[in-house]
Amino acid sequence: MKRVPQIKSVMTPFPYSVDRDAPLHEARAFMMQEGIRHLPVTKDGVLVGMITDRDIKLVLGPDFDYPTEEELSVNDVMVEHAYTVDLHERLDNVLDYMAEHHVGSAMVTRNGKLAGIFTATDACRAFSAHLREQFAPPDGDEAA
Repeated sequence: MKRVPQIKSVMTPFPYSVDRDAPLHEARAFMMQEGIRHLPVTKDGVLVGMITDRDIKLVLGPDFDYPTEEELSVNDVMVEHAYTVDLHERLDNVLDYMAEHHVGSAMVTRNGKLAGIFTATDACRAFSAHLREQFAPPDGDEAA
């Protein structure tokens, strides 16, 4: 009988992270350069939260009354209690939680240290692979 995979089998390992005291404009530029929307936040190598492109957009806002990104640090924008799971957590549990709570990512830890990140993009990639595995394409003998 097949078992539900653990999160470690579908996560993105060794994700980038940013120090909580880093200037927000540097974190934002890095996220844009790397094409990422979720960035774990650390302090002295310890995982302390998450920053997302959405968090940045919300804090900078559409008006001129908001502070500029040069005035802010990652600490001003990050979410301290972001969703975090152990490396061995079952994938279905993570997916259920993310769907129920409208969470776009999970930080994955091993012995309390950042080991990976699992995002909606990773979920789509894993589901696509699952579908290909379950429903093999036709042999090609069918006419279009």
